Amino acid sequence: MNTDRYRTLTGEGSGQLREKASRFIGIAFPMAEEEAFKQRMQEFMKEHHGARHFCYAWVLGDAGERHRANDAGEPAGTAGKPILNRIQALDLTYCGVIVVRYFGGTLLGKAGLIQAYGEAAQQALADVPVMERIVRELVRITCGYAQLEAIRNTLHAHEGEVLHSDFTDVVTLRAALPRSVVDDLLHAWSTQGILAERNDQEK
Repeated sequence: MNTDRYRTLTGEGSGQLREKASRFIGIAFPMAEEEAFKQRMQEFMKEHHGARHFCYAWVLGDAGERHRANDAGEPAGTAGKPILNRIQALDLTYCGVIVVRYFGGTLLGKAGLIQAYGEAAQQALADVPVMERIVRELVRITCGYAQLEAIRNTLHAHEGEVLHSDFTDVVTLRAALPRSVVDDLLHAWSTQGILAERNDQEK
């Protein structure tokens, strides 16, 4: 993944299919942290309290470095991993997918389960638009009025934005910049006598 950007879902999507009388219902949704996933899982289990299996996968981290998959009682590797594969195939992060199965009485076999769980996950993911978000860091910039326009132009050229401005005897800007350009710009500004420093990270 690009260090400045990641792809995630704009909202919740759903999908379902039937396979040999078994019914698979999937939901896909954005999530900021694992706790949010647990909460949505609890709600989904209440909605489908008669179902046998609640299999899932989620991905977190700007680069998708954290992930988990759970087969929830299905044969190992037949549910959680196929769901995770569909998320990762779309290069998504900060999202989770849950697929519930209503057993129809006929065994599907490992290949059948892998196909069904993967397809239900794919349908849920396809049901909601994907958006690209920029990973930004916050910086505080203090400059003179004569330098303000040049700083604004630099921010604009690097996909940055001014979040807040204070105008006193000097100008103080609180701005957000793509993570990869912060070091270079802080150095460039310091050579021009402009005080600039990092603040908290913003997503």
